[in-house]
Amino acid sequence: MAQPGREWSRRQSQEFIHNAISHIRDSTEGSSAIVGVSGGVDSTVAAVLVHRAMGKNLKPVMIDNGLLREGEMEFVASSFSGLGIELKAVDARSRFLERLAGIADPEAKRKIIGEEFIRVFEEEAAKYEGARFLVQGTIRSDIVESGAEAQTTGDERETRLVKSHHNVGGLPEDMDFELLEPLRDLYKEQVRLVGEELGLPKSLVHRHPFPGPGLAVRILGEVTAQKLEILRKAQAVLDRQISEAGWYDRLWQCFCVLPNVRTVGVKEGGRTYGHLIAIRAVLSSDAMVARWAPIPHDLLNAIALKITDEVPQVNRVVYDITSKPPGTIEWE
Repeated sequence: MAQPGREWSRRQSQEFIHNAISHIRDSTEGSSAIVGVSGGVDSTVAAVLVHRAMGKNLKPVMIDNGLLREGEMEFVASSFSGLGIELKAVDARSRFLERLAGIADPEAKRKIIGEEFIRVFEEEAAKYEGARFLVQGTIRSDIVESGAEAQTTGDERETRLVKSHHNVGGLPEDMDFELLEPLRDLYKEQVRLVGEELGLPKSLVHRHPFPGPGLAVRILGEVTAQKLEILRKAQAVLDRQISEAGWYDRLWQCFCVLPNVRTVGVKEGGRTYGHLIAIRAVLSSDAMVARWAPIPHDLLNAIALKITDEVPQVNRVVYDITSKPPGTIEWE
């Protein structure tokens, strides 16, 4: 299939869907496939697109790896049910957290998560006859940042790694699947246009991007159940405040980070020694470059007050004003 440009019309979205469905049918030839659903727009659009091509031969699976946002499993299951697609939920929280215990390096975390995803999918695929394909919502920016695409530098072409996306550089070499990645030539905004053309609701198509490794790459250092709970609560507060203020749809992405930092604070006249939450909000069109978002100071103040009030383990909130480059959007 030809690689599309970054700007698309509705007609181009329709053509892409038609060509992708034909390509998927020709490639799978009556086989079954597993699709990993994360709740993000990429995996959702990939799942719906492949479902159009394969019907009941597609087995959508969502793994609860313990690294998801608050209420994520329920929201995604309900959304897929509304699309007429049955989603199987797999509880793998304990096995992911056990594998991540003591691991602080972000590249190591990504590779562990990528491998564990594959192992769970392999176990699920064994329950279905002929399930030889794994559908992933891989997009162009995942491939570029993972160093899987050569880039031109002067007279030389070289591969540059920014970070290994779990669905690209984090995949094990000995997996039992053939990959099916219908969106790998698209950027995020193109994926959203395809999602709209497929009839997906706005609540799914225009969700803020969420990393495949989940909250594990928004926790700096070792990932623990306690840190995950703190970050989940802080993110829920941030989402609510941003939405109520009318800023959610104005931002490309807005999220909390839990650095490996403790700070002294004061509460009810006494000393606290709590966690720091960093807030990251950016404006972008394709995630390849991004500008930090000028959220009003009064809204930032309200967010900080709510987080420190509703998440007692947190006593300090800071705001990240770094663009991409030199920073990446996610911290890890």
